[in-house]
Amino acid sequence: MSNQVQNKEPARCKTGIAGLDDILSGGLIPNRVYLVDGDPGAGKTTLSLQYLLEGVRQGEKCLYVTLSETREELLASAASHGWSLDGIEIFELVGNFEDLDGQAEVTMFHPSEVELTETTQKLLAAVGRVNPNRVVFDSLSELRMLAQSPLRYRRQILALKQFFIGRKCTVLMLDDKTSQGFDMQLHSIAHGVISLEQRFPVYGFVRRTLRIMKLRGMTFRAGYHDFAILRGGLSVFPRLIAAEHQTPFTVQSIKSGVASLDAMLGGGIDRGTSTLLIGPAGCGKSTIAAQYACTAAQRGDHAAIFAFDESIATLKIRCEALGIQFNSGVEKGQVRVQQIDPAELSPGEFASLVRESVEKDNSKVIVIDSLNGYLNAMPEERFLTAQLHELLSYLGRQGVTTIMVVAQQGMMGMQMQSPVESSYLADSVVLFRYFEYAGKVKKAISVLKKRSGAHEESIRELSFDQKGIHLSEPLIQFRGILTGVPVEREIDSARD
Repeated sequence: MSNQVQNKEPARCKTGIAGLDDILSGGLIPNRVYLVDGDPGAGKTTLSLQYLLEGVRQGEKCLYVTLSETREELLASAASHGWSLDGIEIFELVGNFEDLDGQAEVTMFHPSEVELTETTQKLLAAVGRVNPNRVVFDSLSELRMLAQSPLRYRRQILALKQFFIGRKCTVLMLDDKTSQGFDMQLHSIAHGVISLEQRFPVYGFVRRTLRIMKLRGMTFRAGYHDFAILRGGLSVFPRLIAAEHQTPFTVQSIKSGVASLDAMLGGGIDRGTSTLLIGPAGCGKSTIAAQYACTAAQRGDHAAIFAFDESIATLKIRCEALGIQFNSGVEKGQVRVQQIDPAELSPGEFASLVRESVEKDNSKVIVIDSLNGYLNAMPEERFLTAQLHELLSYLGRQGVTTIMVVAQQGMMGMQMQSPVESSYLADSVVLFRYFEYAGKVKKAISVLKKRSGAHEESIRELSFDQKGIHLSEPLIQFRGILTGVPVEREIDSARD
């Protein structure tokens, strides 16, 4: 019986932020003291207000104790998100105007002892009057400066911790890390630590990340998680872990609607696999990807295209000019096209958009056009491969067919380079090339690999017109097509 009690999962205190609750395996353990730290502007106040507003929705009593911001400043911050703070008791412990005139009472005690004692007494009185279930204390930097010595400060925090736990309060203590450097004492005292960080790249928006540095007695998703501060509060995007998601599906070939292209791929692209379309700019990669998406829509499946480079309007015009029924798929809601600005998007947010498309829209085909744009969304290039691998693993476990486009640097020949080595991550690789013949620049297509089955080893010419996509018979009369300047060779008809 005792073992059952010990193993019972404790009730959780929701934070009001869905992504953060997901990271915390449902929320915070109630009646504990937690530390939320981060530089000024990292989002601590916004997070804490969402936490208290969730308490109001749950019918709990909520108290915001502020030593740094005034009531008017808090109300203005809430209004910027469209919130009303009705139901939240705001208690100000900011300095009095008397401190400015130099007429404050002179005593034999050190000012820190007098001010700290008065501040603590006012705080305890406010808590006793409101009897809250949730408390936010903003901020500890002010209390640290009042305490002056590290010993007095630690004793004060320990006393407050015992006081709040005794009153069955769940407390968030905010620390902006602006006084006396980084203080690990708080980390040892608090039951859990939520750290908010922000980085400022040379170009683009600020990158914000969140991580749980410590959480006693409960499981949580470790590592860095991207988040954004939008109107309406923090949106947290939990780090994607593919192993946590598995949906049974039937393996089958996904057709493109172009018989010769399907023949090159051994009957089509297998469901639950990823295919890389790689080649120079303008050779038809995006058109092939759009063909797969629109054909999926015609079958009744849902497809999503995440366009990093090309505008949606240009994509629609180009597809319709080639006879690809793009607009009809979009109008019926079977094809979703989302323009992505890599300068304004974090990798975690992009992964969240892909998950939403799969789990809410039931997308069966995902097109990422292109990985060049996805690369630009990375804060550092060395994280690209790991995050992309996790995303592809997740999509594969969901039975989604993923098509990725990569534009190589250069136009002809074998010396073209890719911005990222991702071919080993894909299950199939389709190579596009330009080559010269009879005074014209033509396009070639070939399949380099397909892990899930056989494929053609031939090279075909690729062309487009108002009737769609066309592939020639295998170009057996040439050698050196991939060099860009092929040589026509004689064919022994009897032998061939």
